[in-house]
Amino acid sequence: VAVKQVCLGKQPQKELIVNELLVVRDNKHPNIVNYLDSYLVGDKLWIIMEYMDGGPLSSVIKEVHMAEGEMAAICQE
Repeated sequence: VAVKQVCLGKQPQKELIVNELLVVRDNKHPNIVNYLDSYLVGDKLWIIMEYMDGGPLSSVIKEVHMAEGEMAAICQE
């Protein structure tokens, strides 16, 4: 699993986090990293998700330069 920690004290719109959790909780798909559970630990929200080998997609996008066709193929999958 992967644990995403969100400091609630630094979040001006906590309702957006709640909405995101409701969406990921209710939508499962084999091509999406799925939500498993969440816990409130002190002032942090721990979001437990499936582990994705290779790291977050945002890191890949920053490091790898792709042609438009390659991006389209990844988005389609």
